[in-house]
Amino acid sequence: MAFIPLQGPQGSIIPTLPPPPAFVPAKPAVSYIVDCLYQYTYVWLWNGDSFWFYPTRVEYGAVSGYRWNGLFWIYYDIDPRFINAVSCPPIPTPY
Repeated sequence: MAFIPLQGPQGSIIPTLPPPPAFVPAKPAVSYIVDCLYQYTYVWLWNGDSFWFYPTRVEYGAVSGYRWNGLFWIYYDIDPRFINAVSCPPIPTPY
């Protein structure tokens, strides 16, 4: 999946990614967000929230990327301590 940035309002970068997969992957026992950079990633938070995410940056104390809100991708930052588990399964390619 190619990440093609576009110039957005006030110089922000907006991804031109297609919507995420329509399925929710199985929650793994062990997972690391750094292994999912630039991939569709399903995120489970400790508070019970879950969503599709496209991480573009992982650093100490912050994970940045784009969160799917059901209609489009929005820029999103999160503290990695709030993340319970992540899954970035291979996405089937239609032929």
